[in-house]
Amino acid sequence: MSARTIFEQGRKGRRAFVCPELDVPDRPREELLPSKLRRREPAVLPEVSEPEIVRHYVRLSKKNFDLDSGFYPLGSCTMKHNPRLHERVAGLPGYARLHPLQRPAAAQGALELMWRLEGALGEIAGLPYVSLQPSAGSHGELAGVLLTRAYHEANGQRGTKVLTPDTAHGTNPATVTMAGYEVVKIATDEAGGVDIDDLRAKADEDVACLMLTNPNTLGLFDRNIEEIAAIVHGIGAILYYDGANLNAVMGRTRPGDMGFDIVHFNLHKTFTQPHGGGGPGAGPIAVSERIEPFLMTPRVRRGEDGEFDLDYDKPASIGRLRGFQGNFGTFVRTYAYICSLGAEGLREASEVAVLNANYLLARLGEMGLLERLPLAYGELCGHEFVLSGAPMKRDLGIRTLDLAKRLLDFGIHPPTVYFPLLVDEALLIEPTETETKETLDEFVEAIAAILAEAEEDPEIARTAPHTTPVRRLDEAGAARNPIIRQEVTR
Repeated sequence: MSARTIFEQGRKGRRAFVCPELDVPDRPREELLPSKLRRREPAVLPEVSEPEIVRHYVRLSKKNFDLDSGFYPLGSCTMKHNPRLHERVAGLPGYARLHPLQRPAAAQGALELMWRLEGALGEIAGLPYVSLQPSAGSHGELAGVLLTRAYHEANGQRGTKVLTPDTAHGTNPATVTMAGYEVVKIATDEAGGVDIDDLRAKADEDVACLMLTNPNTLGLFDRNIEEIAAIVHGIGAILYYDGANLNAVMGRTRPGDMGFDIVHFNLHKTFTQPHGGGGPGAGPIAVSERIEPFLMTPRVRRGEDGEFDLDYDKPASIGRLRGFQGNFGTFVRTYAYICSLGAEGLREASEVAVLNANYLLARLGEMGLLERLPLAYGELCGHEFVLSGAPMKRDLGIRTLDLAKRLLDFGIHPPTVYFPLLVDEALLIEPTETETKETLDEFVEAIAAILAEAEEDPEIARTAPHTTPVRRLDEAGAARNPIIRQEVTR
């Protein structure tokens, strides 16, 4: 039964809900919806009872791996626990039922929350002007690059290139290309930071911006950040901060103080909005004073009388990047998180995230596991670290992908694999601050058990997972030839 689709369970005449009779005058269909927007035939929907619907989707949900049921050390994605208090706050009727087209005069509470959240994010970033509009981190990146373009055009400059490190997240070069710039890669030095000599060689008058994550994807804070900022600003370019790894430094240091001009946040990572599965995200940006005139509109404004309104009067603005004001439920959860922890709590969250990552690294070394999975760069790390599975592949005959798949049989979600690309057989691990010492110890013990069994029989890992609802898939084939619909016949 559980293998049947919801369509296959349907039987003609079954209903989960019957709508009441309309109590408004009947109107011709053409008046309600133009014919060009209507289906030629009624939609083919399954006819099922309420218990069938509930059971079907509950069964499907139990097949998913989620943060509520297991450890999720996904590198560079900060998959941490989402406090249930935030869900209750976001579900308050005044927030959850607020219509996006509501007049500002009747949405004062929502506008005030957004205004206060902008102030908090501006303080965290060290940059005073904030827009909540972008829908995700990648959308925030696009906003940042478009703001960069607007700034340069307003100042009579052009610039055709954007610099990105070879450790950059994949969305960085994609964003640059979408915004019409040329991507220029900057190399990584032996310490795992930006290669200063390569940066100097490529920083010329054609460069509009450098996009940087700090700490970077190797989990390392670039100690040359002030020199990097000086080089970029010296050629009149913009320094952009990818906030994907903000969880490592939040409350400890601020991107604006490092010299960054534009910062994007991942509210669905750093600030505990539920993350993953394509759900709503938010990628607000904070900018310096010279970028502020170009921020998206409308902007939340507080008048002298204390009333809040939406301000569209920004002649230099790049305009809207999405409908309405952003994913509002994400704002509520983020504001609840910030208010719950306060400044000291946010700082402690970052400190514990770094502590947990370094504890995990130390335990792997203590167990002798770093011989087969050596640390790619550095000796200590920030909030995450990158191991290389090259020795494991050579000595045991199992790849990083095999190790990752086998972890599923231990009730642990795999870390990020094969990224960053400059590390052979990369394994990128981020435990976050919300995991206990016991959970981290169990993760290390699982790694040890997988490596030990591979000494005897590597085929176990090569064919893993063995206990999940779905066995190993042809992921490359699925990516190249996705089947995203089901044919329904009657």
